Amino acid sequence: MLRALENYSPETSCWNGWFEATRFCPVRGITLETARVARCETVPPNAYTVAVDEVAHRVWDLTNPQHRLRPTMTLDEERLNQHVQTALNDVGATAHAPLVVIGDRLGLYETLADAGPLTSTGLAEETDTAERYVREWLRSQAAGGYVSYDPETDRYSLTPEQTAVLVDENSPAFMAGNFQVALSAAKIEPQLAEAFRTGEGVGWHEHDVDLFDATERSWRPQYAANLADNWIPALDGVDSTLRAGGRVADVGCGHGASTILLAEAYPESTVVGVDYHEASIEAARERATNAGVSDRVRFEVATAKSYDGARYDFVTTFDAFHDMGDPVGAAAHIRDTLTDDGTWMLVEFAASDAVEDNLNPMGRAAYSISTLACTPCALDQEGERVLGAQAGEAAIREVVTDGGFTRFRRAAETPLNHVFEAKP
Repeated sequence: MLRALENYSPETSCWNGWFEATRFCPVRGITLETARVARCETVPPNAYTVAVDEVAHRVWDLTNPQHRLRPTMTLDEERLNQHVQTALNDVGATAHAPLVVIGDRLGLYETLADAGPLTSTGLAEETDTAERYVREWLRSQAAGGYVSYDPETDRYSLTPEQTAVLVDENSPAFMAGNFQVALSAAKIEPQLAEAFRTGEGVGWHEHDVDLFDATERSWRPQYAANLADNWIPALDGVDSTLRAGGRVADVGCGHGASTILLAEAYPESTVVGVDYHEASIEAARERATNAGVSDRVRFEVATAKSYDGARYDFVTTFDAFHDMGDPVGAAAHIRDTLTDDGTWMLVEFAASDAVEDNLNPMGRAAYSISTLACTPCALDQEGERVLGAQAGEAAIREVVTDGGFTRFRRAAETPLNHVFEAKP
């Protein structure tokens, strides 16, 4: 452990100061009680400060900021170990995330669900992959609880619940797309780190292309499960308007998942999908054609403040409003394009108004994704009032009413989303 902390002047052979470590943590040689330093009133100009590390047999130059010890503090060993365990869990989760994406892309989960229980050799044969990689992957998945393991037969399988989370893209519990979101959003980490220094934004279009498909995959199951059956029926008069044939604008539509679901649920209505990202609009047009709804769906490259049209009966924003750099301006434009009795439905991350109430697993995921993608996207635009993904109902209400709406309420909710209704 660190033995001595000394100010030493070669000319005077004067040693001033000392280091004391009364206990030692077994985790990577961390001392639990750190330095107490006796400071000289005057230190010779050529003096230097060193610490001798008897474990690593190194001398630390404490005039170097990277080597400098913090002031005296006493660490609670139990709390320290809790933090170490938390960090260890997160390191495992970070390393686990790309393996989930690999398992998703190579069909490993799907094959286990359809053909399991399987040995590592059987899964490798079924998926045309290398057994030694598959064996290690399976063990990591079993350790994380993502795959079930039978030690008596050395076979792996998926329970129905694991299948719902990892395989079934129609399940509202499907999460494989969320891993893809986190992994793809982090690919531009150097650019994001620089943005932390400069305060500049990072546009949605600057992200790796994998993020755009991942976002669609992560949110579509929620929309498919809830849009027509729960959310729209909870709004005042919207369901009947759309069944009779209404005009709809879906603002911030991305790849068009929500736009197409609206067109499928309400074939008498016409729907316009709007997004500033041209590549996403191209993908949305292709998806609408494949879904057979292109006769009543069209897409427009535009921002929430500039899209064309007027007298829409219904405008929607699905998990996109918090990404907008000028949400008040967007709300004002949406208000201008609605009929006098029209409705705006905002689907946003479920969040409380108080920060402390969002300090939970859902909040951690949302704040983290917001730091990687949502907040940089808003800052890349005007960045006048950046909401972030955990803004909460009160902040969203304030922005919407500042944009000219007079009525606002929470109409529905799920564990992941709050659904708001705004009227002129």
